[in-house]
Amino acid sequence: MEKEGQNAPQYPEVFGELAEKALEARARSYAPYSGFTVGAAVLAGDGRIYTGCNIENASYPAGICAERTAVFKAVSEGARSVAAIAIAGGPAWKKAVSPCPPCGICRQVLREFCASPEKLAVILPESDDEGRVTSLRLFTLEDLLPESFGPGSL
Repeated sequence: MEKEGQNAPQYPEVFGELAEKALEARARSYAPYSGFTVGAAVLAGDGRIYTGCNIENASYPAGICAERTAVFKAVSEGARSVAAIAIAGGPAWKKAVSPCPPCGICRQVLREFCASPEKLAVILPESDDEGRVTSLRLFTLEDLLPESFGPGSL
C-alpha cells in the first residue's frame, strides 16, 4: 500500500491486514442476483480476526451482508466486542473496489458489539485493477451513526 508524502496518515499495521482480509473474503461472496460482492474483516477486542462475505438468496430478505456475517462469526466464537472492521465491495466483474460503507442494519449491529462508537474504526479500502490495496479511508462508527441507539439507551 502506498503512502504519499511525509504527512500521509499512518495507520496501525492491523488496518492494512484487515483491508487485505476483506478483499480476500470478497472473493468468496455469493451474489448471483445483484452481482455486487462484499467482504469484511472484523478485529475483535481480543485481537482475533474474523471474516465474512455477503450471501444472497433467491428470497431476497434471507440474504446477509458481509459485515454481519463477520460480526456474527466473531460473536458465535465468544467475542463480545469489535474494535475495527474493514469492508471491501464492488461489482463482481471488477477486482478494483471503491469505498463501500456499511448499510444501516450493519451499522446498528456494529453498535451493539462495539465498546464505544467513537473508537470503533471503520476501514474502507480502495484498490487498483489488480485488487491491490492502494489507500484506506478511515471513519469511526460515531461518524457513520451519530446519536446512535445502543445497549445504554435501554
